[in-house]
Amino acid sequence: MFIQLVVSGISIGAIYALVAIGFTLLWQASRTVNFAQGDFLTVSAVLMFILVCLGVPFILALLVTVGISAVLLGYVVKRGIIQPLIDRSHTTIIVATIALSFLASNSISTFWSAQCKPFPQIFGMTPYRFGSIILSRQHVWTIVIAIALILAINLFIQRTKPGKAMQAVAQNREAAKILGINISSVTTMVFVMNAVIVVFAAMLIAPVYMVRFDMGAQLGLKAFYSATIGGFNQIRGALLGGFLVGVIETFTSAYISTEYRELVVLVVLIAVILIRKEGLLGTEER
Repeated sequence: MFIQLVVSGISIGAIYALVAIGFTLLWQASRTVNFAQGDFLTVSAVLMFILVCLGVPFILALLVTVGISAVLLGYVVKRGIIQPLIDRSHTTIIVATIALSFLASNSISTFWSAQCKPFPQIFGMTPYRFGSIILSRQHVWTIVIAIALILAINLFIQRTKPGKAMQAVAQNREAAKILGINISSVTTMVFVMNAVIVVFAAMLIAPVYMVRFDMGAQLGLKAFYSATIGGFNQIRGALLGGFLVGVIETFTSAYISTEYRELVVLVVLIAVILIRKEGLLGTEER
């Protein structure tokens, strides 16, 4: 049972980590906190669900959703909403993303459905058995795909020219501008990357949570907790925070009560902020 709980906690934590990485990338590139992050996940899940219901093969539905989300939730949001506000206060951008969050969830509820919809079990229902250990296919494949995505993101940032430009902007925007790096283009690329990451997070969580208009609200909030606990300005911090929150929730539900799982995470969040305000692996910023 312990091993099953660990796998389950890492599985949900991997999804939190993916969404938290989006928070971290946006903060590093543009000093923007996107509180519509969870609702971007909802939009992606709903779009994918509609395409599958229309008879589109799942892989094609995933690719189409990636393309639409990259344009709509990445490029259009950056150019149409964030860019005009980028030189104003952080509060203005935060309020704009909160408004975008409500707009997305309310639009889905009004124009699509307010009911829960079961998402196809893309990995199958038969569990894996290893002796007395029974592991859900969903949990195992979620971990495998999430780790593959995390490694791909890391390779892109560390080994490619656009990735190195992202690092330069994250470390020192003024120096990057002097070196000839187009800050606006890099920021747009990060928003597009974030939109793509969110699509894969939606694919992994939708079979578990089912598709509904508010499914991303709690997920986005928990990803925000994860990024804060691990370190908001470090990708490795987002990873640590995501896995930690997932494992804490799972073990609290199993050994104490499901009613207290969010309470325990919040206690950990407050404790980390009081002891180390930049997070467990974060670096201090001015």
